[in-house]
Amino acid sequence: MSDRLPGGAWAEAGSMERPRVLMVDDEVDYLEAMVKVLRKRGVNVVGVDSGEKAMELLSREPMDVTVLDNKMPGMSGMETLKQMKRRWPLMEVIMLTALGSVESGIEGMQSGAFDYVMKPADIDDLVEKIRQAYQRKLLLEAKAE
Repeated sequence: MSDRLPGGAWAEAGSMERPRVLMVDDEVDYLEAMVKVLRKRGVNVVGVDSGEKAMELLSREPMDVTVLDNKMPGMSGMETLKQMKRRWPLMEVIMLTALGSVESGIEGMQSGAFDYVMKPADIDDLVEKIRQAYQRKLLLEAKAE
């Protein structure tokens, strides 16, 4: 099955259930474009434009994977990541970092992020990282039971 078909990447992962994905980016045009493209790839995704809105949404709706921009006004991506990992340690987070700021991606991983992707994200790479992060979350949940 192809990644380009709805649910394709998730069916290949051996799970009929698609992960719930939260995309957080203060650049609204980029956020809307990425949410649209990810949905076309079969990703069950919602988007918000700030760390504060992400925390508010997560307190009402659990997510499996969050794709989080590092550089945002207000609550930074790094602060959002730290709060997310404190409150929802099994939720996996993929950091989006600007070209040239690999250090912030590495810092994110040291703070609990699953991985990081350079912005603008290659959609195939991002879908694959979401799939891998979801698999890891399922494994961690199984170990916790």
